[in-house]
Amino acid sequence: MARNKRIREEDDAAVDMTPMLDIVFIMLIFFIVTTSFVKEAGIEVNKPKAAQATKKKNANIFIAIRGNGEVWMDKRQVDVERVSANIERLLAEQPTEVVIIQADKEAKHGVVMKVMDQIKATGDYLKISIAGEK
Repeated sequence: MARNKRIREEDDAAVDMTPMLDIVFIMLIFFIVTTSFVKEAGIEVNKPKAAQATKKKNANIFIAIRGNGEVWMDKRQVDVERVSANIERLLAEQPTEVVIIQADKEAKHGVVMKVMDQIKATGDYLKISIAGEK
């Protein structure tokens, strides 16, 4: 009888890890859901100088335009006519209101305007910012 009582006491003394694991998984889900991912253009461009340049904190879609007219989004080169479709795909993944264009100082104005038209074709609520060096 004493032996059975001692075995039951050892079983009762075990620590149940289930509540702690539940809390860890809930925290993991919270951090995954609230994480913001920035969709960089994928290339560096020589941006023109701007005295009044400010940082945009809530932008997560970047479009880079090289001096030779290449347009880059999400670390890959895209055709100017496909910018709108790519923005729609990125907005489906993570909604935002600001799209930043990083145009090289040697980029042609016409290419920048075509990209801006594609952004506006995606949604009139989108705000377009042009990146510059301070």
